[in-house]
Amino acid sequence: MGKSKPVLLILHQKHSTPGRVGLHLKARGVPMDVRRPRFGEPLPETLAEHAGVIVFGGPMSANDPDDYIRDEIDWLAVPLKERKPLLGICLGAQMLAKQLGGSVAFHPEGKAEIGYYPIRPTAAGLSFCKDWPGHVYQWHREGIDLPHGARLLARGDMFKVQAFAYGPAAYGIQFHAEVTHAMMCRWTTLAHDRMSLPGAKPRAEHFTDRPVYDGVIRSWFTAFLDRWMAPEAAPAPDGVSPSHAKPRLAAAASPSLAAGMVSADMAELPDPVVADVDGWWSRGDLNP
Repeated sequence: MGKSKPVLLILHQKHSTPGRVGLHLKARGVPMDVRRPRFGEPLPETLAEHAGVIVFGGPMSANDPDDYIRDEIDWLAVPLKERKPLLGICLGAQMLAKQLGGSVAFHPEGKAEIGYYPIRPTAAGLSFCKDWPGHVYQWHREGIDLPHGARLLARGDMFKVQAFAYGPAAYGIQFHAEVTHAMMCRWTTLAHDRMSLPGAKPRAEHFTDRPVYDGVIRSWFTAFLDRWMAPEAAPAPDGVSPSHAKPRLAAAASPSLAAGMVSADMAELPDPVVADVDGWWSRGDLNP
């Protein structure tokens, strides 16, 4: 079996890692091409040499006026046009919503979801992936207005849109199923002041809730990513022919990562604390 194409991973901090996503792709033998456009790394003009793309979270807002934010939102037209598997996580989901004409805004009462909160899958969500978790890990205070033509997959109490799909291969999830224990320790330490926001859970609850909910989240996310990587296996959305779906991301028998691609070996390790922490958590997504 030939070597599979890499999945493009878009990160927004110098020391961020793909967490559980990286571990999953590595276990499936799928190479990863990690890029940080915020720091000048260009995004490809086409995804012909990539199997799909995952856009991660970050402390910035999808509403920020920075050029790299606007450019990245505009760039999402590439995977949408090419019908490549696309997954946005938290900020990434909000960027996808903006590209699709939706809006992103703060909670009207200034509340934030930081910690574990309940979600409920819709019929569309259950048709895509069964056994959704009842609670998921959150770290945001901006929410999504469902774009026209998108399908709601899961809803929440404080922020309605928790997961959505668009077309044959684009998905957005507001929550952080990719978070490892090390990432949770780092976030709750560096951004401890955010536990005082209205609606946020105290730090201790994050760690008492994790063993209760994370096993189901881990199992669901594994199934979700496998289904995301095989869009032809998912039910065709209204008005979209199954023939438009892309083939499954093939796993390499002996994956070797080319120059410019990275392994997820460090995904379970805490990132180093960087010096430029001022202002990291002053805006929407709040992720360290």
